[in-house]
Amino acid sequence: MASLTHAAPPRRWRGEGPRALLWLSPWLVGVAVFFVYPLLSTVYFSFHRYDMYSLEFVGLDNYRYLLHDPRVATSARNTLWLVLVMVPATVLFSLTLAQLVTRVKAGAGLFRTVFYLPSLVPVTAGTIMFVYLMNPANGPWNQFLALFGITGPDWFGDPAWSKPSLTLLGMWGCGQAMVIFMAALLDVPRHLYEAAAIDGAGPWRQFRSITLPTIAPVLMFSLVTSVISALQYFSQAMIASRVASGATDSAGTAFAPGYPDESLLTLPQWLFQAGFRDYAMGYACVLALLLFAASMIFTLILLRQFRRAEEDS
Repeated sequence: MASLTHAAPPRRWRGEGPRALLWLSPWLVGVAVFFVYPLLSTVYFSFHRYDMYSLEFVGLDNYRYLLHDPRVATSARNTLWLVLVMVPATVLFSLTLAQLVTRVKAGAGLFRTVFYLPSLVPVTAGTIMFVYLMNPANGPWNQFLALFGITGPDWFGDPAWSKPSLTLLGMWGCGQAMVIFMAALLDVPRHLYEAAAIDGAGPWRQFRSITLPTIAPVLMFSLVTSVISALQYFSQAMIASRVASGATDSAGTAFAPGYPDESLLTLPQWLFQAGFRDYAMGYACVLALLLFAASMIFTLILLRQFRRAEEDS
């Protein structure tokens, strides 16, 4: 009768566990120091009133205040707008540019350089330049529109146009995403397009049945990273608000983010205001946890939709 007991693993296998942990230790230490510890500290401080000097346990008071803070609702709506409008517009524009550049025969290198250069401009300089270009009084863009009899809006001074203007700024600086899509498009096997053309498939059919399924992992990566970046949107909105309003910090005053009419107030800006301007670090930790939860939820939704699309195909 065969023995029902499992044989002991070979001796050479017994040292694999400690050896694997040894090789993984740099990564494990990095995750523990830069992710687990900050996350646990954020959860801990969220139950306290913390002003950088004193610490007082307040239980769920910070979470209750979150539900009644009108700035949270405003900043959450603005951030959600960026996720649902700016992210798809920027990704689609990047993919369109990549498609055009890969199909251009003459001057392809020049077009790649021209479209990629804006992404090399520093965020602060690029945002300031973009606001001045779209100045309603003497900006070149409105002057160009005036040549066709079109009166340009107050791009960054009108609440109805401020977020679309930021979307245009994001599309202008999409060179890095364009390069990633170019690499994915150039990796699609040419014989698939040739076979589809022989079968009578048009450009749209080829794109839908060949290009999209092939570059789906790259498209998914771009969407996830773009959503996370939109949830962390801070510098461009803050700089655009400050430049468009003409506000400067002086003694006894501080710039309130969100100009015009809090239309550019995002969750990261309100977190910064609460933590480093109002010194309500405990409440800022609650806002940080809200952003972390939103990032996880959006990422899981995108991954689930991606898996479902793969199964259907």
